[in-house]
Amino acid sequence: MLRDALKQEIDRLSESQLKRIAEFITLVKHQTQQVAIDVPFWKSATPAERSQDFRAWVERLPKTGSSLSDEAFDRGSIYE
Repeated sequence: MLRDALKQEIDRLSESQLKRIAEFITLVKHQTQQVAIDVPFWKSATPAERSQDFRAWVERLPKTGSSLSDEAFDRGSIYE
């Protein structure tokens, strides 16, 4: 119903008015796309997508094969 009413109104507009409507539509589309871009991944992703992203990040970490020494894991080593 709204669509039909808008179509009728558009048919009555002049060329300059139509250009302004087209500019407005372009602006609205751009703002909508910008909002989608501005939303952080963690906020829009599902738990499964976040988990997959985290696992992919871990896979990209350097694989040095080295680890902390046993002393570093010893709780007593932090106290002098």
